[in-house]
Amino acid sequence: MNHSLMSRFRKKLKSLPVADYYGLKSPGLTCYLNSVLQVLFMTENFRDALKRSPDHQRASKDSPIIDSELRKLFDDLQKKMAETRNITEKLGITDVFEQRDAAEYFEKILCMTSQDASKIFKGELNHRTTCCKCDTKNDSRSFFWILPLMVEDSRYKNYNVEQGLKAFFELQQVSGDDQIYCNHCDEKQDTYIKSEITQHPDVLTLLLKRFTFDYKLRRYIKLHCKADVPQMLHIKKCNYELYAMVNHFGSLRGGHYTAEIKSYENGQWYCFDDRWVKRVKMGHNRSSTAYILLYKKVSKEPPKTDGSDHDAQCPHTDV
Repeated sequence: MNHSLMSRFRKKLKSLPVADYYGLKSPGLTCYLNSVLQVLFMTENFRDALKRSPDHQRASKDSPIIDSELRKLFDDLQKKMAETRNITEKLGITDVFEQRDAAEYFEKILCMTSQDASKIFKGELNHRTTCCKCDTKNDSRSFFWILPLMVEDSRYKNYNVEQGLKAFFELQQVSGDDQIYCNHCDEKQDTYIKSEITQHPDVLTLLLKRFTFDYKLRRYIKLHCKADVPQMLHIKKCNYELYAMVNHFGSLRGGHYTAEIKSYENGQWYCFDDRWVKRVKMGHNRSSTAYILLYKKVSKEPPKTDGSDHDAQCPHTDV
């Protein structure tokens, strides 16, 4: 027996990963952070942008850049179970046993990363208000990381994500105490409001607003209704494919987050549950735990050549 060859073989075996991906070792109860960190790690364009990010980014005291910390964490995750202590401290999390919201920290991380890394999640909305009395129109634009979708409180009807997204862009009328001031009328008036996407992000992130205020109980509660989650979203001229889902289990005060993510490397789905990672099958389209949905843009219809359609950059949204 060649002992030298066997020794090299044993070393090779030890160097091989025992799993396709690794979990996160974190202080306290920070599953809300672990789930979104794994989503960002498994987003190819985001990970590649961090690799290109210079070590010294422009940052202010009020707006620190955390690219280097994320890059170090992602480098570790490619080889072993990684620790999140540095990221936790950088995000200002002092009480690691306090329940927090995954969507809040998803947005916070994106706000603290460089523009080149975060831009794939960044979209732009135009809000058009129309005075019901004088028909004066005003446009205002704002960017977004996440589109929040209202979830209906129903025990007998499933929530439909596609319909919820369509409702987000429907014409709405505000009146009563919600009236909006009209410069032309010089007073508050009933107003129509309509929003549209003027810049489609490469990754469209949807938040199912399961946490709502119950006026009878006078406290916030969680809605446990099942949601019909489509694998594909067809937004005018753009197709988006589901590649990640952050789940919330339990109640508002005693919940737990996990993430189910499709690997861009091998096309398999994985469940990331803090330290544990396992391969799963994603054959279902209905979930009572889906909280954050992430869709990547996979195709865009080519523009027409007859000059009748100048909407090549997907500036409008019709679901």
